Amino acid sequence: MTRINTNVGALIAQTRLQRSHNELQNTLQRLSTGLRINRGADDPAGLIASESLRAEIAGIGQAIANSERASNVIATAEGALNEVSALLVSMQNLVVEAANSGAMSDDEIAANQLQIDSAVQSITRISNTASFAGLHLLNGNLDYVTSGANENDITDLHIYSVQFGTQSYVPVQVDIITSAQKAELQYQNSQLASDTTIEVKGSKGTVSFNFGSGTTAEQILRAVNTVSDATGVEAEYINSSNHASGIIFQSTDYGSKSFVSVKALDSGSSFSTVDSAGSASTRDEGRDVYAAVNGILTNGDGLKISLQSLGLDLDMMVTEDFNVAGNSTNFAITGGGSLYQLGPAVNSNQQISVGIRSVAATALGNASVGYLSQIASGEDYSIDSGHEREASEIVQEAINQIAVLRGRLGAFEKNALQTNINSLQIALENVTASESQIRDADFAHETSQLTRAQILTQAGTSVLSIANQTPQSVLALLGR
Repeated sequence: MTRINTNVGALIAQTRLQRSHNELQNTLQRLSTGLRINRGADDPAGLIASESLRAEIAGIGQAIANSERASNVIATAEGALNEVSALLVSMQNLVVEAANSGAMSDDEIAANQLQIDSAVQSITRISNTASFAGLHLLNGNLDYVTSGANENDITDLHIYSVQFGTQSYVPVQVDIITSAQKAELQYQNSQLASDTTIEVKGSKGTVSFNFGSGTTAEQILRAVNTVSDATGVEAEYINSSNHASGIIFQSTDYGSKSFVSVKALDSGSSFSTVDSAGSASTRDEGRDVYAAVNGILTNGDGLKISLQSLGLDLDMMVTEDFNVAGNSTNFAITGGGSLYQLGPAVNSNQQISVGIRSVAATALGNASVGYLSQIASGEDYSIDSGHEREASEIVQEAINQIAVLRGRLGAFEKNALQTNINSLQIALENVTASESQIRDADFAHETSQLTRAQILTQAGTSVLSIANQTPQSVLALLGR
């Protein structure tokens, strides 16, 4: 049947031509943008997955930048600490040189003291001026803030890392389970019965004494205490009100690293010692404190308690009065530290908090040996007043503290930051590849689709032209 009012063939050709035209436009858009998905209608599910991956890529990229910036901060702090360490080593040389008083004039010792004063001031100045983009690094601004710590129970509290999570503060409870002890031997006689050579050995060294018959316990005590700094062994009376009761040889320090060895070197000597239980013995070792911090059991080092757990890293010294089994103390960490966001998501698993203590002269050292500021002119342990031994101990303690701080920062930079950067870079590569596979256009496929769409468009145009001419055939029926 032939009709002229409705050209069905032309309608079909128009529809197919429109589809070919749309395909051509989509292909041209993908080739011009390089993206397979340019709007939601292109691939709704793929768009959702792609946007999620894009957000993850942005987070990973920023986490890498955060880690690199954190590494720069730590490197800046470590560089300043290196200068502090060099000053401390120089101070140690000056102190040791001043101790050679038999070959040093008063003027030379005074000159050494002036150099020490200058070094002390320089260390404090470095502490106050070391900064990164306005962030002070070594003046204590990045140290943790505590509340309620009882100095009669614990001293020298150093907090290295705290995970606050969703809490505004972290409570800390310290329970002494087993007290620390010094090594101890007893000589339970008032005097020597014969000539005796006694060897006294401790963690710091060994000294032998040649005592004659009749030497009293008091004389032995004085001889041992005279060189206690060289042996690490000191003596006291068993009964302070009765000097004839004998003497106790004990280590100057607490802990398993400390020991006391006292024995007669003469064969057949009647000199003998016993341990605290009364059994014959020539050697005894100390005991470390054993404690629980927030329920976590931790072995100590002498009176020092250290804890390294997932959410808390700290150490502290237990006072001698608090060093009793069953004692307990509490304090809280209320803030402070420097928080580093190392992952793409903001949660405690992807954050690390690090504390950096002050390295000012008033903060280096400890309550036991003294502080670095105390070796300056006019202070308690200046070398120009003859306190070279005390000054040397303070400087050595400060050197150890700076070395530990540098080591911890170095470990954080190497084991946390650098490994985190390496891991995130691999994750970034993989996630980016996944996002590209979903969203980016495949040019090989799209160019073949472009050729197809072009051919179909041209063919559709020709067919539509033919379809539009078909109704004219009815003119032949009209005799035209």
